[in-house]
This record gives sequence, C-alpha cells and structure tokens, in this order.
Amino acid sequence: MTKTEIAVADIGGTNARFARASMRDDGEIELSEPTVLGTKDFATFADAWRGFLGSQIGFEPQGASLALAGPASQGSFKLTNANWEFNAVTLLDKMDLTRVSLLNDFEAVAHAVAGLASEHHLDHIAGPNDPLPRDDTITVIGPGTGLGIAHFRRYKGQPLIQATEGSHIGFAPVDEVDDLVLSTLRKQHDRVSLERVISGEGIRHIHSAITVIEGKPNTRPRSALEIWQSGMRGEDPLTARAIAHFVKTLGRVSGDYALAHGSSGVVMAGGLGLRLHKHLKAQEFHTAFVNKGRYRAMMEAMPIKLIIHPQPGMLGAATAFFSQNQLGHTNQ
Repeated sequence: MTKTEIAVADIGGTNARFARASMRDDGEIELSEPTVLGTKDFATFADAWRGFLGSQIGFEPQGASLALAGPASQGSFKLTNANWEFNAVTLLDKMDLTRVSLLNDFEAVAHAVAGLASEHHLDHIAGPNDPLPRDDTITVIGPGTGLGIAHFRRYKGQPLIQATEGSHIGFAPVDEVDDLVLSTLRKQHDRVSLERVISGEGIRHIHSAITVIEGKPNTRPRSALEIWQSGMRGEDPLTARAIAHFVKTLGRVSGDYALAHGSSGVVMAGGLGLRLHKHLKAQEFHTAFVNKGRYRAMMEAMPIKLIIHPQPGMLGAATAFFSQNQLGHTNQ
C-alpha cells in the first residue's frame, strides 16, 4: 500500500504556488515546500506546470487540484487578474493527467478551514474567543491581489462550500475618504467594484484621497507596495492612516458579507490578510464589523478568526481533491 501523491497549486494574479500533497493515515494533509512561480514569467499555465514538474525529480502525480483566482466552475475562463487561460476540457491533456480538480481560490480556502481537525491554524481576531460554530454558516474573506469571498455550512457532517464573485459588487462609500475614492475611480472605470478598493492595489486610491483631504495633493505618488510597507511600519502619518482606513473598510465589508451569508462566524484569509495580522486586531476593525444598527448584538456574538496556515489555498485544494475522489492510499 502506497500513498497517493498529487500536485496542488494556488494560482493568483501575481504568483502561482505549486506543491506535492498526500494524505496521512489520520486524514491530515501533508504538503511539500512550495515552488513559487510568477504568473508574468510564463506565457501560459502549461509552461509553468512544466517548469514545476521539471524541478521535482521522480515525481509522477496521480492527479492535480488547482485553486484559481477566477470563476473555476466555468468551462473556459481567464484568471481575474492575470492573462492565463484555463479550459477544463483540454487541461487534462496539457497536464498529461487523468484527474484534475479546478476550484475557485477562496473555495479552496473554505475547504481548508472546514477541514481543519483543530483550530491551531486559526488565530483569534475579535468577538467571542470561542471555536467556530460547528454547524452554522461561516464566511471566509480576505484581500490579496484581489478580494476573495466564500462561505460554507456543514450538512450531515460534510461541508457545503459556495464560491462567490462577491468582490465584484459595487463599492459603497460611507465617509469622505470613500466618497473621493469613488468619484476618482468613476473617471477611470464604467463601474467601480469593491475589489478596486479592497485589494493590494486599492491602497493607492485610499492614500491618494487622504492626501487630497489633508491638503497635500502634491505628495509624491507612491506604488502600492511602498504605501503598504511605509504604513505598516508607521513611518509616515498619511500611509499609516491609509492602512487604518483600509482595515476599517475591510471590517465593515466583512460584517456586510456575514450578514448577507447568514453567518455565525468569520475567517479572514488572503496573502494580504495574513500580513495585516496585527492590524486586524485593532479596535477600529471590530467596531466597523459590528456597526450594523439593530443587528449590532448579533454581530458582536460572532467569533472572527484569521487562518495562519502558510498555504491555505493548497491545503484546501488537496482537501477537496482527496474528499471528492475518496483517495488517500492506493494498493500497488
């Protein structure tokens, strides 16, 4: 009896992370160290796939599970924030495999959260310091290159996971900074989605609005990375305020989705979400989360966690694959 070993990937708008995955006898997923490839460094996914396999001497995967930043349920689609295209029909031939699972990247993260045997990969952020409700709906949300949103509920012990494209609803301003962000983005886009603001690049628009409001519109334009680095280190009042506003807005939006999903708990995720670990524990985040008028008490009763597993997308992709294919070991 040998372990079934598959390839897993978490493919976002900036990086594609590949790893080998297998399931232990106790049901825990084991992942190898990830191989990180830039999506802009390869013309197609097939090129990146061959690059990964070339680095894994002797690896012959018995299947693959890919978490993709886009509507993976469609037969043919392009990544939301990158140029790679996927076709579920032709992918098997391109990868030379007989089993390939495709799922939305936050659908994968939801699988990871639902599949955790314990909460040691979840850090408490706000609300009651209780375990996530076992049989109620859980919202999973987090910013990165884009904004990912999913939710799940267990039925007869199995998680029913719903991927969404909720980040593409319209952005709704609630204060002066938001108003200016929206009016500026309206000049550039026919429609301003939430992801234009709550994402890695969105910080530039928030920072720009704050400089105008503070009477410093000629402040040197900065890249998103510069603003994030400066603001998180507290080096500059304007970048620090931009980070604080981003976190407050993320709290408000997370609360909105918890309401919309009928959730009893929330898990924050995403590459940027993990980097914001300390900032998410600021009171402003939770204040914005619970500020829902007559539903404030209900919001205050929700535990909010942050998944701190280093590769939740790949963990979830593997969890989904082994669950769907009922694989763990093969007799040989």
